[in-house]
Amino acid sequence: MNLIRSILHMLWMVLTVIPWATAVLIAAPFISGARLYWMCVGWLDVAVKGGHWILGIRNRVTGFENLPLGQKDPAVLLVKHQSTWETFCMPPLMPHPLAYVFKRELLSVPFFGWAMARLDMIHIDRGRRIESFAKVVQQGRRLLGQGVWVIMFPEGTRIPRGEKGKYRSSGTRLAIECGAPVIPIAVTSAKCWPRKAFVKRPGIVDISIGPAIPSVGRKPDELMREVEAWIEAEMLRLDPEAYPTGQARLSQIKPGAD
Repeated sequence: MNLIRSILHMLWMVLTVIPWATAVLIAAPFISGARLYWMCVGWLDVAVKGGHWILGIRNRVTGFENLPLGQKDPAVLLVKHQSTWETFCMPPLMPHPLAYVFKRELLSVPFFGWAMARLDMIHIDRGRRIESFAKVVQQGRRLLGQGVWVIMFPEGTRIPRGEKGKYRSSGTRLAIECGAPVIPIAVTSAKCWPRKAFVKRPGIVDISIGPAIPSVGRKPDELMREVEAWIEAEMLRLDPEAYPTGQARLSQIKPGAD
């Protein structure tokens, strides 16, 4: 049954993204960037609702009160990355437009990537790290000033359930450069949508939004350790069966000064 559901959901995404992306490409020269963004979010919402109806995946979100309230208040969202699910569901959930930082190769994905190329996002060349980070800061400062929140996955790639990747400090470096707070977010999507798996399972994905952490006067590595400690402790609380040695592992993460 889960295999059939997964096939149906894949067909749902393919059959809906082609006309939606085509409409985006046609509309792009004639409408504002903000309207184009929300047009694309409309398809992401369709994909997520398809996940609800077809796959039986439900989101349970806590911590909305931790998000900045002002229309132009900046924020850098640093999110646990376990599957494609959180990349789809974050824009429909958030009250501000989001700008993803992602590898430029995604722009070549038919229809989906072509539509993304029309949006004001931050795509980088991973082979040119210094130039790429300068671009992230330049574009990030401009977008944050417009009330667009920047979203990054500090582990850099999807991490299997129960595991922890290396948290890289580019997100906290950006936040410090721009004077924006960071918002840590824990996501248990791998319970239903495992990393690189075609077959998905019904269930509840917990999305926990942590308290905003000010970046002013902080050091990037120190701040990232605090983000890492909060996210990994929250993952252990939300999905304890995935972390049989979780307490010992978490004791090795020490937020604090360099």
